[in-house]
Amino acid sequence: MADPFDGVVGQARAVAQLRAAAAHPVHAYLLVGPPGSGKRAAASAFAAAVLCGAKGCGECPVCTHVLHGVHPDVVVVERTGAAILVDEAREIARLAARSPVEGDRKVLVLTDFHLVDRAAPALLKTIEEPSASTVFVILADYLPPELVTIASRCVVIEFNAVADDAVAEVLMRDGLDAGDAQRVAAAANGNIARARLLASDAGFAGRQDLWAAVPERLDGHGATVAVLAADLIASVEGVLEPLRVRQADEVERLDEQAKAQGGRVRKKDLEDRHRREQRRARMDELRAGLAVLARSYRDRLAAGAGGTASADALDAIRKAREALINNPNEALLLQAMLVRLSESER
Repeated sequence: MADPFDGVVGQARAVAQLRAAAAHPVHAYLLVGPPGSGKRAAASAFAAAVLCGAKGCGECPVCTHVLHGVHPDVVVVERTGAAILVDEAREIARLAARSPVEGDRKVLVLTDFHLVDRAAPALLKTIEEPSASTVFVILADYLPPELVTIASRCVVIEFNAVADDAVAEVLMRDGLDAGDAQRVAAAANGNIARARLLASDAGFAGRQDLWAAVPERLDGHGATVAVLAADLIASVEGVLEPLRVRQADEVERLDEQAKAQGGRVRKKDLEDRHRREQRRARMDELRAGLAVLARSYRDRLAAGAGGTASADALDAIRKAREALINNPNEALLLQAMLVRLSESER
């Protein structure tokens, strides 16, 4: 028998709490932990356990559709901008009031709630007093002041960063050799889904080498900055190739299952989820590339090379990483960072 929680690695306490809660769920749960710690996978598994008649068998049509993101009574709400907007809060209230399509419950998964900002007051009443059929699963990387009041109305479940060794162990069970598993785990930043994606990505090592070589390629010329930024953006696109293959396989598999069960796949929901996955993969790849670049400058600093210049470079990289949360123009962001790096070398 398949277990929906199998995809949640290194979070035994959180999984135990969610398993126990699925039998008699309350109105709202807040899953808090760093990016890649398994919150999304846990939310999906919990939703399957809540809606499944067997409390998460992992094999019935309900579990299959929930785990593949196409069940009509599990709605994932994603922000459209740098923060969750008041209009989006109103849409959440509308969704919460809607009746379930297939069963007697529906699950609303609200993502990136650490970016709730000014929409918090508009959401508080909805989460305090939802429809009896609605279960909220709220995901946040951390608990900002704006979220404290909402958190007090939820069952809070904490997630820890997944250790590289735990990620590597999963990859080795998948068939990767120990050396490659450790290297991929280090680049995955505790994110199992990303680790598995990189394990099947032939261009992974080349992209890391490209980011590591940035300091040597900078020569103080604007034309070099433009070319280098274009190369880095093109390399980021490489991470989407294995993801698109995996997504195409998923569409085919779900079509076959739907035909066998006499139903149909909600293609729009699946396409929307795939677009979100591709966006997250791009952001993860940019963050990983910036981490490789920062490591290059830290190594120079540790070796006594660069001094203040390397420290300035690390500050520029840190600011670029922080700016990614605001959905910037990626090419302009990288160009601005590379200009600072180039200036620091003078």
